[in-house]
Amino acid sequence: MDEKKEFVKICHKIYKNNFVFAYDGNVSFKLEDNKFLATPSGKCKGKIRKKDLLIVDIDGNIIEGKGKTTSEWKMHKFVYLNRKDINCAIHCHPTFATAFAISRQKLNTKTSAEALLILGKVPLVDFFIPSTDEVSIVLQPYINKSDVFLLANHGALTLGKDLYDAYYKMEKLESHAKALFLSRLLGGEKNIDEEKISLFLSIAEKTYGIKPKI
Repeated sequence: MDEKKEFVKICHKIYKNNFVFAYDGNVSFKLEDNKFLATPSGKCKGKIRKKDLLIVDIDGNIIEGKGKTTSEWKMHKFVYLNRKDINCAIHCHPTFATAFAISRQKLNTKTSAEALLILGKVPLVDFFIPSTDEVSIVLQPYINKSDVFLLANHGALTLGKDLYDAYYKMEKLESHAKALFLSRLLGGEKNIDEEKISLFLSIAEKTYGIKPKI
């Protein structure tokens, strides 16, 4: 697999689907030997090319490429140090998910079987100043309990075993946030019965080996 080519595709997809705007967002992907592909700071994700990508170490020091490492690398570093099962982290500002984040409302996933399966529980992480060590403090309580996070007054973060796993979680997060927003215009969302949730999750695990973080 051409990892840089696939990485660029993901950058273009998050821009095309309005998950980021202007110079928003950042993406990283774990390579071998504790190296990482990363988007450079100040570059529109819709215009990213292979030549623009950085290869950095765990501290964000540039090994290959030109430009500056994202100011939010400490968030990516925290993820990789604490989740050995994760190979990709995507940070975006999708409109509906970000609306929940800036209004500091939790995202209810008990309204949809698909949301439960793909997103699991989505914690609302306290606001932290980007580029500071605060990120490790606010993410610590949730990092092993979820792969999808709303970042208060900021945006969203999704983690995955590969580029597409992290991307599809972001895609589903925004879709579900939009559905919840619209449902509240119609009188409010309704949860699936807890008994049926338990049965559904049991079937998903036995049939497909999927055990979402609830």
